Amino acid sequence: MKYRRFIRLLPSVMLVCGGLLVLKTGGLDGGRVIGETSPEPNEKAADKVQFVKDPRPVEDLHATILRALGIDFTQEMRTPIGRRLFVVQKHRVSALHYDLRLEAGGVLVSWAVPKGPSLNPREKRLAMAVEDHPLDYARFEGVIPEGEYGGGTVMVWDTGTYELEDDGRFADAMRRGRIPFTLHGKKLKGGWTLVRTDGRRWLLIKRRDRASSDTLDITTAKPRSVLTRRLLAGIARDEGGDVAKAATGDPQRA
Repeated sequence: MKYRRFIRLLPSVMLVCGGLLVLKTGGLDGGRVIGETSPEPNEKAADKVQFVKDPRPVEDLHATILRALGIDFTQEMRTPIGRRLFVVQKHRVSALHYDLRLEAGGVLVSWAVPKGPSLNPREKRLAMAVEDHPLDYARFEGVIPEGEYGGGTVMVWDTGTYELEDDGRFADAMRRGRIPFTLHGKKLKGGWTLVRTDGRRWLLIKRRDRASSDTLDITTAKPRSVLTRRLLAGIARDEGGDVAKAATGDPQRA
C-alpha cells in the first residue's frame, strides 16, 4: 500500500529507473558515486561517463534517497501529488559552483550555477545546462579523485522537494525555455524561475515572496552541508581530498 501511494506521489519515475553514474576507469568507490559533471563539460571528458542501471525497484530507490537525504519518507508520502526531489550540490572543482538538480523523467535535470542561488529577485544568476544525472546521485557527498571527470569536493548544500507550476509538464517547460517552480528545501524555499537565454545558457531567478531577501547572501550565511554540517574543507579532510583547494570554497569565517 505504501508503495502504491509513493508511486502516485512520484509518477514521473514509473517508467525509468535511476542508475548509478560511474567511470569506466574507476567504477564504484565504496558504493558511492564518483562521476560528476563540470560547469563547462567537454566531449572528451563526457566520453568517460556511462550509466549503469540500478537493480533496485524505483520505489525502493526513492525511499533510500529520501531517507539518506534526511527527508521524512512517510511525510513525503502525504505531500500533494506533483512534488519531486531536488538537490543543490556545492562543487569545488577547477572553480566553485553550485549544481541545481531537479527530478524529471526519472533523472536529475541539472544546471551549474557559478555564483550559486540568490534570494534577491533583482539578481539573475547564470545557470549552465549540463548533463542529466541519475537519481541516486542526489545523495553523493564526498571527493571525486583529481584527474577524473569533475575531480574535486562535493557537498549536499540543500535538498528537499519541488513542484512545477502552471500545471504543465516538465518537458514542455524545457522546450518553452521557462520553468517556474516552488522549492521546499532546508535552505531554499518559495518561487523560482529558470529562463533560457541562449542554447545551454539559462538564468536562475528568485521570485518576490516571503522567502526572498534583498540583503541576505544565503550561500555565505549557510555554507554547511545539510547532511553532515561539514564545510568543503571538512569533507575533503575526511575523504582524503585536497583540503587547501576545498577550503577556498568556504567562507573565511563559517
